Amino acid sequence: MKKILVLCTGNSCRSQIAHGYLIFFAEKKAVIYSAGIETHGVNPKAITIMKEDGIDISHHTSNNVDEYKDIDFDFVITVCDNAKENCPYFPSNAKKFHFNFPDPAKATGTEEQIMVEFERVRNMIKIYCQNFVKENL
Repeated sequence: MKKILVLCTGNSCRSQIAHGYLIFFAEKKAVIYSAGIETHGVNPKAITIMKEDGIDISHHTSNNVDEYKDIDFDFVITVCDNAKENCPYFPSNAKKFHFNFPDPAKATGTEEQIMVEFERVRNMIKIYCQNFVKENL
């Protein structure tokens, strides 16, 4: 079984969304972990936007990447430039992937406009995760 780590800055939004979709698309072909360089807690809007697509991430926790330093990952996916630049060295042959998704937590405007941005980013991450699983698992 493959081991995949999704890494972001705070493990609150983009990495949590990717974590949820990778579990969904990989089915039982991989064990999925997500972490951040820091921990900011799981963003409630990320939970809401995922629930709208039928995926429950409300039980996820925000984890620090140091918690996983002894795991031999097959893949490490960074979902923001900050995580890519600060990603710690993993003593493994993990293949590294990167995509700098916009941070919906930084969206401004009305509540509706902010949720539209969360949905837009969620959909980008969904397509990325679906393609990742198809091409790598």
